Amino acid sequence: GLVVALDQVTDPRNLGAIIRSAAAFGAQGVVIPARRSASMTAAAWKTSAGAAARIPVARVTNLNQMLRRASSAGFTVVGLAGEGATPLSGIPGLDGPVLVVVGSEGEGLARLVRENCDALVSIPITSAVESLNASVAASIALYEIGQQRVS
Repeated sequence: GLVVALDQVTDPRNLGAIIRSAAAFGAQGVVIPARRSASMTAAAWKTSAGAAARIPVARVTNLNQMLRRASSAGFTVVGLAGEGATPLSGIPGLDGPVLVVVGSEGEGLARLVRENCDALVSIPITSAVESLNASVAASIALYEIGQQRVS
């Protein structure tokens, strides 16, 4: 399995783009928190280019509780963090069930969300750019996971 969870992503266009990428790279679902998060607005639907109709999007009351349950169920919970010590390609367990957590546009992953991840991974970029857009980072991570599973 492959699931994407969003931690306080508030831009509905980022939500729609992440849903589109999740569908394109074979994810089985997207999880969004009920609070402090974008919801399925017209902008999110439009940006998903129809993918929101083909992939389940679930709202959860407590994201941290859901991450703990996923980990207990055998998922490798991977948080995307610019300062993560390990590149995504260096994480074991990507061939099994994976839950990718994408942080908010400004703050990244919340402290408790970080603590509930099995690994914090980074996407190597040049120092000329501070960080990647949340939807771009999600797309790159989903692509890399797909490549690791093919290898």
